[in-house]
Parts: sequence; C-alpha cells; structure tokens
Amino acid sequence: MNTIATESSAQDFYCREEPHGHNGTLLGFWIYLMSDCFIFAALFACNAVLGTSYAAGPTGADVFDLTGLAVNTALLLISSVTFGFAMLEMARKRKRAMLGWLAVSGLLAAAFVGLEIHEFVTMIAEGAGPDRSAFLSSFFILVGTHGLHVTVGILWLIVLMVQLGKHGLHEANIRRLQCLSMFWHFLDLIWVGVFSYVYLVGVLR
Repeated sequence: MNTIATESSAQDFYCREEPHGHNGTLLGFWIYLMSDCFIFAALFACNAVLGTSYAAGPTGADVFDLTGLAVNTALLLISSVTFGFAMLEMARKRKRAMLGWLAVSGLLAAAFVGLEIHEFVTMIAEGAGPDRSAFLSSFFILVGTHGLHVTVGILWLIVLMVQLGKHGLHEANIRRLQCLSMFWHFLDLIWVGVFSYVYLVGVLR
C-alpha cells in the first residue's frame, strides 16, 4: 500500500500544472525587446551609411541644438530614475506612492516627446525636412521611431495606471508593470545611443 501511495503521489507531482505564466511572460517580452534591438540596429546602420549624404543641404552642425537636446535627454533619463522609484514602491506595496512616481515618469516622457516634436517642426520649417537629403531622411526615421516608441510607452503607462488604481497590485498588474519597466529602460538606453552617435557625432562630422 505504501508503494502504491508513493507512486500515486509521484504521478500527482509530475502531472501538477506548474506556474509558468509569470516567467513565460517576462521571457516573451525579453524576446520582443531583442527583436526591437534589431530594428534600431538597422536604423543606426542606415544613419551610419547616409550620415554624410547632405546633398548640398544642411549638416548636423547646422540643424542640431545640443543645449536643447541635453535638456531633452535629461528629461528622459530622469523619467527612468523616477520609474525605478515607482518599482521600489511597488515592492513595498505602497500603491499611492507608486502611482505618484509613475505619473511623474509619464509627465517627463510627455515633455520629452513634446520637445522632440518641436524640434521636428522647427527643422521642417527651416527647410531641413526628411525629403531634403538622405542624411535627414535617416535622422527623421531613427529619431521618429524612438519617439513613437516613447509615445506608445506613455499610452501603455496611462492604461496600466488606470488598472492599478481600480484593481490594485495583483499578480497580473505586477507582471505588466515589470514588462513596462523593461521597455522604459530599454528606450532610455536606445536614446543614449541616439544622442551620442546621431547628434554628437553628427555635429562633429
């Protein structure tokens, strides 16, 4: 009887459904981020090849405002720090403080997107639009793709904040917030590359 009970317990153990949902979601999101890396890598490569194809038009030194770009970069990097504070508050189960830091992160990111749109509008008004040269085409596509990602991140943040406010920190919302945190920091890393290579190197060429 003991042997039968032991075998039955072993079968129950191996047949029991394991909780793969949490780790599976995070792994799937990592795979998505890696695919996004390939997209940005291709756009960086295009900018590297076309970065000096000015077609007798303006160069990076002519159109880039590094002072304004430094402010914009600071906004996005600080938003990453405040998002980190939100994750710490999540770990402490302090929903109100967490939502406050998430709101600050969203506002900083929105200010970043607003300044980026202002930069695009100003450049186009000055005759430095994406149709002016291959250099400007690659610039607008790369920076615009990053800005689109940030905008999606802000919309995702708003929806998630509503869900957190209504339903609290249950397992699904924690998992979603962890995925958004990875996405947020990923975009910051991409922007460091954009600022360093596209803008700074573009001015020095």
